[in-house]
Amino acid sequence: MIKIHLYGKLRRYAPNPSPSGNSIIEIESIENETLQMLLIRLGINPNELYTIFINSKLLTSRTKMAQFLGYQQVCEENCQGWDLTVVLQDNDRLGFFGPDMPALVA
Repeated sequence: MIKIHLYGKLRRYAPNPSPSGNSIIEIESIENETLQMLLIRLGINPNELYTIFINSKLLTSRTKMAQFLGYQQVCEENCQGWDLTVVLQDNDRLGFFGPDMPALVA
């Protein structure tokens, strides 16, 4: 099972979107599925995403400041690379932030 926490306008992808509720998608993991493949399966366009966290670590962001804010990082040097080929594992936890939520990382 993979848990995806949605923030901002991305909450509309949650099964029960609510401004005050938990906007979480729980979806079965598929062996060797990449983040790109998961986004396709969910119907989420990567262009709608501004920042992505995986297991509480920064994977990628469209802001240049994110890698300097002290977050633990999956990305080594370039957190703006938008490499969505990372293979997801069962029990991974993802955080998706849209462009309406950049203040969380900038």
